[in-house]
Amino acid sequence: MKTSYIKKVSLSLFAVIGMNTFAQEIDANLQMRPRYEYRNGFKGLMLDSELPTSFVTQRTRLNLNFKQEKITAKLTFQNIRTWGDVKTTTNDDKNGVMLFEAWGQYNFNENWSTRIGRQVLSYDNQRIFGEIDWIQQGQSHDALLISYKKAKSQLDLGAALNADSEALYRDLYVTNYKNMQYAWYHTNFSSLQMSLLALNTGFQYEEPITADLKVDYMQTFGTFLKYKKNKLDADLSIYAQTGKGKLITENSTVSTYNIGLNLNYTFTEKLKAGIGYELLSGKDQTDTSNKIKSFNPIFGTNHAFNGLMDYFYVGNYKNTVGLQDIFLKLNYTSNKWKFNVSPHVFMTAADVINPIVPTKTMDSYLGTELDLVASYQLHKNISISAGYSQMFGSDTMEVLKTGNKGLDNNLGWVMVNIDPRIFTFSK
Repeated sequence: MKTSYIKKVSLSLFAVIGMNTFAQEIDANLQMRPRYEYRNGFKGLMLDSELPTSFVTQRTRLNLNFKQEKITAKLTFQNIRTWGDVKTTTNDDKNGVMLFEAWGQYNFNENWSTRIGRQVLSYDNQRIFGEIDWIQQGQSHDALLISYKKAKSQLDLGAALNADSEALYRDLYVTNYKNMQYAWYHTNFSSLQMSLLALNTGFQYEEPITADLKVDYMQTFGTFLKYKKNKLDADLSIYAQTGKGKLITENSTVSTYNIGLNLNYTFTEKLKAGIGYELLSGKDQTDTSNKIKSFNPIFGTNHAFNGLMDYFYVGNYKNTVGLQDIFLKLNYTSNKWKFNVSPHVFMTAADVINPIVPTKTMDSYLGTELDLVASYQLHKNISISAGYSQMFGSDTMEVLKTGNKGLDNNLGWVMVNIDPRIFTFSK
């Protein structure tokens, strides 16, 4: 790490400690999370000309939390590294230290509050908004959030405006979305929880002829329902997307949808099983219209859906033939151990052209993935988890993803999570 970064972290920590005279609550904790991965056909079928790879990445975080009367604040520094990305005698760090979260919140009363700054936006099952905790860097937004809470209901109103720098003149921004506005409403009934989401996301682009800067908007809206009674729990999500503009294709319109259903039953305190189905709309390869029909889970924690090998929607598979995912989940807990088995059967949601006979379409079956995960709580602040995944691809998968379905496409990983509390203070 650079010396300047270390000084900034140290000064911030000392500043928080120095506020003990006035603070009601202060706590600080660390997270160190190294993970070994063996990739042999991860995100796509293995190529004949390539060989597997393995490496270790590590997340290191320092979390500072502060509460005083009506004020709440959080500051999270993190360093993300791949073991060996700097030499052993280095005096510099490749990635340095970054701010994952840096926000302040003011509670007007017991119902209304506002939060501003870099923050995690995570809702419901994280299909549309999520932290993406699997990736070491996670996901957070620079945003303004206004919340209203009362009894069993909550309303969140959020907005964001992004730019690359403090420009003096107009500045094209394509790093991320240009602006965003959303409303999320949640309420609880006796055995049912319901959420409603409306999200408007703007993406900036430059007109090639006039050089004018314009913004295209995509709207995502829908509901998430969760039911729990006795040993049965279930959830249903339905989302749709609309929009119009030149950013995607010339004069394109957006018309997509996503449906997800999960049914789970708790047989004993140790054993729980479930079955689920998800459909993400896609576009036939024979469809020559300029309409966008492929659903985009825009800010979702996509690693938690559609298999741990990340073949779909994890930085890939956008604007394609969509996906159908039928899956089972088996969870077993015993003392400090947890085990999870989850097979997935993948199919396309739209037609794929046969490259050999273009007048014909291919079978919708993409493949079957088997995910195995085990975790052990070694200490109250130390957990160890490991996983193995195997993909059994089809001819259709080869067409969409290239690679060789006959190769041993798999993923293995081992992760250690260490999260000790440094100190806590309250008065």
